[in-house]
Amino acid sequence: MKVVVISVAGGSGSGKTTVVDKIIKSFKKREVRVLRLDDYYKYSPLPFEERIKINYDHPQSLDFDLFVEQIHELCDGKAIEKPLYDYIDHQRKTETEEIEPSKILILEGILVMSDERVRNLSDIKVYVDTDADLRFIRRMLRDTKERGRSVDSVVNQYLKTVKPMHEAFVEPTKKYADIIIPNDYSHDVAVNMMIAKIHEILEDKNQ
Repeated sequence: MKVVVISVAGGSGSGKTTVVDKIIKSFKKREVRVLRLDDYYKYSPLPFEERIKINYDHPQSLDFDLFVEQIHELCDGKAIEKPLYDYIDHQRKTETEEIEPSKILILEGILVMSDERVRNLSDIKVYVDTDADLRFIRRMLRDTKERGRSVDSVVNQYLKTVKPMHEAFVEPTKKYADIIIPNDYSHDVAVNMMIAKIHEILEDKNQ
């Protein structure tokens, strides 16, 4: 089986998940699998009080070796045991999730294009580009409502790590993108073009 690999990057709160969901809805459920880079945060032996101080927006906080290994396995038609991450506890969970191979593999994460190995495995590289103020508002709403964070902790993390790490490691990966989607506006045209390209690649790979 030939697999189309799509990387979707962009800043925290840029709208990556919205773009990914639109792609998923355009294909049969069994045809698409998603690997979210956030699940590949490294296990930390530190106590909770120390774990909350870790810079989770730096590439070194992520287990890219395992991420790349499992991409290869899925592309080779093998099922994987994907790690899971607990945002409230700031820790990788002990349980895993079984992911079966599929024709389309989407890789999503703010730093997904920062690793050359991942870029080389990607047939389509997408960067979702959104105004910084809007990204911060979205992050604030998400982290307070879904991840049990206080307003102060979100603001402090944004100023200390999220913003500077975005400028140092996330924004520069835009240059690798095949498609840049301005998420401040309607992006249906860009998504539809991407879906057409996926079909084209699938047809070429299966000839």
